[in-house]
Amino acid sequence: MQNFTFYSPTYFVFGKDQENETGKYVRRFGGNKVLLHYGGGSVVRSGLLDRIKTSLDKEAIPYVELGGVKPNPRSGLVYEGIELCRKEGVDFVLAIGGGSTIDSAKAIAAGVVYDGDFWDFYQGKLVEKALPIGTVLTIAAAGSEGSPDSVITNEDGMYKRGATGEGFRPTFSILNPALTQTLPAYQTACGITDIMAHLFERYFTTTKEVEVTDRMIEGLLLTMVHEGPRVIADPNNYEARANIMWAGMMAHNNSCGVGRVQDWASHDIEHELSALYDCAHGAGLAVVFPAWMTYNYKHDVMRFAQVASRVWGCNMDFANPENTALAGIQCFRNFLTSIGMPATFAELGAKEEDIPKLAHMAAYGDGRTGHLGGFVSLSEEDIANIYRLML
Repeated sequence: MQNFTFYSPTYFVFGKDQENETGKYVRRFGGNKVLLHYGGGSVVRSGLLDRIKTSLDKEAIPYVELGGVKPNPRSGLVYEGIELCRKEGVDFVLAIGGGSTIDSAKAIAAGVVYDGDFWDFYQGKLVEKALPIGTVLTIAAAGSEGSPDSVITNEDGMYKRGATGEGFRPTFSILNPALTQTLPAYQTACGITDIMAHLFERYFTTTKEVEVTDRMIEGLLLTMVHEGPRVIADPNNYEARANIMWAGMMAHNNSCGVGRVQDWASHDIEHELSALYDCAHGAGLAVVFPAWMTYNYKHDVMRFAQVASRVWGCNMDFANPENTALAGIQCFRNFLTSIGMPATFAELGAKEEDIPKLAHMAAYGDGRTGHLGGFVSLSEEDIANIYRLML
């Protein structure tokens, strides 16, 4: 295990109807004027936005609104939010929605207190300062409600890039699993896939002797394998929703990733797909990750065989562990298909003729060095080959 520091100060409020206490937590964490940031009409139609406004009114906390966040959130709305916050004297950003809304809120919060272009943070500058951020989560997926990370698509070139830093940790996050019960099955499945991908990005490591975090990751993967089919079969299963929601936070607040090299190539490869074709991030990962696994399993056959045995229940073939590794990859594919996720390039709306462009963007776009990944270093040619495996 490597040396590490870990600090996760977010105050979590979990359970039914807790969104009605939002104003109390904004006040507790120093908010005097709030930006309410959200996406489309669902938070309006469901009455969630009105309930949060009522809670703020009870605390006499004024607010301004900025809706319109889209999946794969865009830089243009971030710039608009920064300008609005500065003009209105906002000192707290409240995200109401899923990962896209939270990521956009984080970018705004960092940009308001920064003299330069907020995009600097998405080109490697660490986020050390930001306005305080709160979240009311409506979909279990990205884990942004507990993480120091954010992903934004720059509309100048359609580059989808991530930023990180302790300034991005929300001060509080309200997690009511009941708010996710109205999600379509496809969105729920995309969220499950994203959670599992966050776990696998950490699991495939070159660091030895990381049994504690291996077992934590395996336990969370087993939770998703158990709860995923239950919630697809019964969207109103509150207990399954609750387990998935907490697993999503645990998968990405980095408690499972400390002390070990992480990979993240699959996310970088997928980001080009969702930036270019605007497909759902989880759907893109459902196609990318099994292809990445197939391309790279020989780099450490025993690690792939280990997860196949411990998570998917495959028999360990000690004479030929490659058989176990491949069986585990197939089990993962089968699971994703069983919950309604796509399996091929075409199902994402992606085109074979775009592979050279996609591979070049992933390897070199927006200042990248030509290689991706911490588990295996992938060249532009490798990335193109992985895209081809998705066909």
